[in-house]
Amino acid sequence: MAEEQLHPLSTIPSKEDILAAHRRISPYIHRTPIISSAAMNELNGSGAQLFFKGDHLQKTGAFKARGALNAVLTHTANAQGAGFVTHSSGNHGAALAWAAKVTGQKAYIVMPSNAPQAKIDAVTSYGGSITFCEPTLEARETTALKVQEQTGAILIHPYDNYDIIAGQATATLELLQDATMELETIFVPVGGGGLLAGAALANHYFGKAKVVGCEPAEAKDAWESFNSGNWTPVKNPRTIADGLRTSLGHKNFPIIQQYVDRIELLSEEELKNAWKLVVSRTKQLVEPSAAAGVAAALRHQTIENLGVILCGGNMNLNPFE
Repeated sequence: MAEEQLHPLSTIPSKEDILAAHRRISPYIHRTPIISSAAMNELNGSGAQLFFKGDHLQKTGAFKARGALNAVLTHTANAQGAGFVTHSSGNHGAALAWAAKVTGQKAYIVMPSNAPQAKIDAVTSYGGSITFCEPTLEARETTALKVQEQTGAILIHPYDNYDIIAGQATATLELLQDATMELETIFVPVGGGGLLAGAALANHYFGKAKVVGCEPAEAKDAWESFNSGNWTPVKNPRTIADGLRTSLGHKNFPIIQQYVDRIELLSEEELKNAWKLVVSRTKQLVEPSAAAGVAAALRHQTIENLGVILCGGNMNLNPFE
């Protein structure tokens, strides 16, 4: 472990890097279940079989725990007690705060002022120290750098980091291992692209499926970047899928270009309908970001075995207010 801590990844994760990340984090995380639903299969209408990877049931309520813990364990020796800092709309912030707590480190989380209260509460519950900023990528990045300068903490980018990508890849590794049928297409939500890049690599090394990125039409920078071949930042994202409002990471972009089959755009109405269907038919409480993969899978009209990553389950719950 000590040798691994001294050598954070500086290149695209290999097959061995992903397996090492999985061994490293497995003692601390849940091996989340594969969820199937006859009702959801019927709603698809094509005869496809859907296999949902339930990472909304992961530690901290999202897949982000995988990458954050892998990065923290890998960088702990270099942190030398100064802790870690990141910027996040919520899920990665909570995950980093949790991972830092697991290793006895401090965590400093920069969050946009419009972050959901549920995600703010999650960060504080794991002992993270929050600094709020304006809800723009520029403000998040500059504030995180200021906090880093003040504290000496190691900056762990929420998605543009190879150790993060290797950790996120373990969700798809498990999906491929645990699904009862060989998957032919895997649907993965995309915001910053850490999950999608990791899924694409895991499938490249361990599977044979097509990988489809699923993005809100109101935050379509990954779609534009993928189809133009030029990295394009997000502008004024207004989607209910708050976890998918971030710009595609520079390290993730070439991985996605090479190993992802396509990116599909989902309307806000599709996201809302898919979210309602998951909650009502499977009784799984997912956040709107997780509905992106579901919405795209329900469009799929080929008889195939489909994998869908349910990426998180953190959202405000105020039905009686």
